Amino acid sequence: MARHRRNVSTEAELYAAALRALARRSYSVHEMRQYLEARTDHKPIVRAVLARLRQQTLLDDARYARQFARYRAEVRRQGRYRIARELRARGVADRHIEAALQEIFTATDEAVALRARLERRLRGIHGPLDRKRLAALYRSLLRAGFPAELIRDELRRVAREVAANFAEED
Repeated sequence: MARHRRNVSTEAELYAAALRALARRSYSVHEMRQYLEARTDHKPIVRAVLARLRQQTLLDDARYARQFARYRAEVRRQGRYRIARELRARGVADRHIEAALQEIFTATDEAVALRARLERRLRGIHGPLDRKRLAALYRSLLRAGFPAELIRDELRRVAREVAANFAEED
């Protein structure tokens, strides 16, 4: 059961609620608008609080997109497409998304992130690396947002290594 409070009636109370929310995590402007609109029926107050937060640079979609993309690329090892899709879902403008992805993926090689994610997945696979498992790995890496061509190249490399290791054992 979702709890929606619509009991905030002043700008000061709504601003305090916004600060509490921002203390917990970062928000895009769109997300913060939704958060504030769930707490009051007064749209002019919401606009005023959003303007105040932007003026104080507490809300900045460009900075939010950079931080989000950096975390998702470096820590969660997600690809460009997945990061872009999630930022769009959070209401971030395409110009901020493209700038953030350009900045992050010039410093971070997407192929390195793909290899790291693939190696982690391969450690959990027991038994032979057959077509079915390769297809599952392919789908998993596509969902993670990596380009299909890059995935195919890496899976071919892994399949050759596995075949070479298997031939050495015989």
